[in-house]
Amino acid sequence: MSKKPTITISSLDAERLEHLLETLPANHAGGTALETELARANIVEPQKMPPNVVTMNSTVKFLMAATNEEFELTLVYPKDADTSGKTVSILAPVGSALLGLSQGDEIE
Repeated sequence: MSKKPTITISSLDAERLEHLLETLPANHAGGTALETELARANIVEPQKMPPNVVTMNSTVKFLMAATNEEFELTLVYPKDADTSGKTVSILAPVGSALLGLSQGDEIE
């Protein structure tokens, strides 16, 4: 699969994430990936967000096809990430990859 699925982000999440990006050092790896995702996102008002789309603070259950391992993580801002194994920062590769996906979407 080479084409990325369409992603949808609420305007509130987009605004907060853009502010987060402004606070990061230049060329921050996680920031660059997040910036790329935000640039391709369909931005909608929070009240128009479909209920099956991953937003900030969503808890998501997903499967890693390569290992057939299932995870359940809550997508959080970096300040809210912890070592419990139950959260993933939006600046982590899997965090920025999950943002805006709809239930059933697949990514590499």
